[in-house]
Amino acid sequence: MNIQQKQPVSEVELDGISRRFCDAVAQWTYDDIPADVLHTVKLFMLDTLGVIGGAARAPGIRELNERLARWDRDGSATSLVTGKRYSPPHAALANGAAAHALDFDDMHDPARIHSFCVILPAILAAAEDIGKVDGRTLLLALTVAAESHARLGYTCYNSLGKGWHPTMTLGVLAGSLGIGRMLGLEGEKLLNAFGLASHQACGSAQSMLDGVLSKRLGAGIAARGAVTAAFLAHDGITGPFRPLEGNAGIFKLQERGEVKPQELLGGIGEVWQTRDYSFKPFPCCRCNHTTIELGFQLRERGIKPDDVAAVHIALPQVNYQTVGQPYDVTRDSVVHAQFNVSYSFARALTDGKVDLRTYTRPAITDPAVAALAAKVTVASDPNEPPTAMGPSRVQVTLNSGEKIEVSDKLVPGSPEKPLSQEAVLDKFRNCMAFGLDLAPKDVDGFIDKVLNVESLTDTSELIAAFPAPKAG
Repeated sequence: MNIQQKQPVSEVELDGISRRFCDAVAQWTYDDIPADVLHTVKLFMLDTLGVIGGAARAPGIRELNERLARWDRDGSATSLVTGKRYSPPHAALANGAAAHALDFDDMHDPARIHSFCVILPAILAAAEDIGKVDGRTLLLALTVAAESHARLGYTCYNSLGKGWHPTMTLGVLAGSLGIGRMLGLEGEKLLNAFGLASHQACGSAQSMLDGVLSKRLGAGIAARGAVTAAFLAHDGITGPFRPLEGNAGIFKLQERGEVKPQELLGGIGEVWQTRDYSFKPFPCCRCNHTTIELGFQLRERGIKPDDVAAVHIALPQVNYQTVGQPYDVTRDSVVHAQFNVSYSFARALTDGKVDLRTYTRPAITDPAVAALAAKVTVASDPNEPPTAMGPSRVQVTLNSGEKIEVSDKLVPGSPEKPLSQEAVLDKFRNCMAFGLDLAPKDVDGFIDKVLNVESLTDTSELIAAFPAPKAG
């Protein structure tokens, strides 16, 4: 489905764009990256590690690790929540799935991607295998990958609207570039990594629409592919050299020509899209976040669930496609609840908070909340840009017949409505308490290590210091 008129893209504009993009990111050094961008990357690194810890008991994560432990017994990389050693692709898979399981990971709202759930697990697994990767090299690799993912998301601006999950589809490409830089690849070899990643680009959005556990595997699958692509390119395997612009490349095949290639290279190295990533304050689909805050506003105005006769929520088209289906309590599905605006709004109005316990059993089948969610209808808002992330408009009809409407266009946790650094640190502590039963005193030393990662001579120390049970 095309949600806006396509603009013709000239072949001259596209010619060699994959190579030019790889050549551009190959030139960056640690000293080229602005200090605030590096600090942002460190905070997202910490945020992602916290979400991984928080997912230690999330449905699907134990089962995945048990399977991988049967296949791998003495690998060179680490599953953070179990301490077990896997091959680097499998460690990236395990940690990536954990990073995405709670749907509490970062978001780049305009590019519509989660990034660090893919790139951090991939880059950490690669760093362990390479050995003695220092903190500055790690931060450079993460910045290359994060900036690449954001630019790819801007370029392929309606990927989700066509049914792809660009966290996966584009994340594998971005991760391969970050690892490639860490491996010292440049020229043809870095392009080969990018091309080999494109050969593994996948990720249907159907998992989120059906509310199933394969949704949380997606980030791990992309991370696994990024590791595989970069190391095989290092070893001399060639990949497509027109992975974006070729006749069967990403732009034509997955994106059906609906791309803005000027976004890929425009201002590269000067304009840092990494500054525009968001921290999630709520552990659910980003499309729910503005509506959750509107639920809080209504509660603060004295509206109680028992006062409500009906609720109507209007969302931009892609948000509506993603979270607008009716809430089916009989499914007893955590993923369905995470991707449902009716449930999320009902929880916000009922509880005045939305946290990690909101999306757990038996909370997701609470009869009173389910009854309120059943009163909610959701529709696409024709007055909003179809791919906009922020807008939400909620109209509540009270039993008295009175109608109350609230709306907002800013997403909590975004650069326009940011979380403070202390809020990010508290989120890390809460995640580690939720998943691993760790008190603040058990994790504050690790926080300091992450925020000073550039001083490490071997980032394997960071993985060894992760405050989770170690494999026996």
